[in-house]
Amino acid sequence: MIHPTAVIDPTAEIGSNVEIGPYTVIAGDVQIGSGTTIGSHVTIDQYTTIGPDCKIFQHAAIGAVPQALKYKGEKTFVKIGRGTAIREFVTIHRGTEFGGGITEVGEENFLMAYTHIAHDCITGRRVIFANAASLGGHIRIGDCATLGAFVAVHQFVRIGDYAFIGGVTGVTKDIPPYTLASGSPRARLHGLNTVGLKRHNFSSEAIVSLKRAYRILFRLGLTLNEAIERVTAEVDQVAEVVELIEFIKSSERGVTR
Repeated sequence: MIHPTAVIDPTAEIGSNVEIGPYTVIAGDVQIGSGTTIGSHVTIDQYTTIGPDCKIFQHAAIGAVPQALKYKGEKTFVKIGRGTAIREFVTIHRGTEFGGGITEVGEENFLMAYTHIAHDCITGRRVIFANAASLGGHIRIGDCATLGAFVAVHQFVRIGDYAFIGGVTGVTKDIPPYTLASGSPRARLHGLNTVGLKRHNFSSEAIVSLKRAYRILFRLGLTLNEAIERVTAEVDQVAEVVELIEFIKSSERGVTR
């Protein structure tokens, strides 16, 4: 079902059962997966791949060249995972050669109105972006993370799995997995995302161990190296605790505390 006013380059590959609304423009070298619905006045630029069963609402703009001064017109890409919902006026930009060459939104993400995903960002599965959440370039977001409205994330920051960031928060350092963060102008940690962990059926053992690890890491005034040594020695090394420690160890921008 393609509206007669839509403008579609003949080299674009359109899957079965795709709906395209009025005045939408789809450039060449674009792939649209089967079952995807695209509203009116949407722009999908070159080298963009949209997975199956996505829902893209009116006035979204996907695949435009990045807002990066180093970008010199090289061939780079955007990839949108299966089942992702992209609401009104969302913008998603292509990658850059110096940043890996691809911007990738994972499966079943939910991007509310005015979300911005900059060049070379990669998100996991089932990430939620509330209205006007914005990512600078080169950001990594783990599975099932949630960003509140008007959250602004600095370039090269990582956000861990199941992290929850409250609205109107500036994120300048990595947010550890399983935690709650909020604050303006800069984020601070406020405990574990216990509600989110329970909703995702984490075991009681995992939640108790994470609480113990969190207290040692962020509430006793220890250096991170001292805290990591104590967590390793005193807390059950369930998979979630191991992931939390490895995330902190691998941080390059520093960890929000």
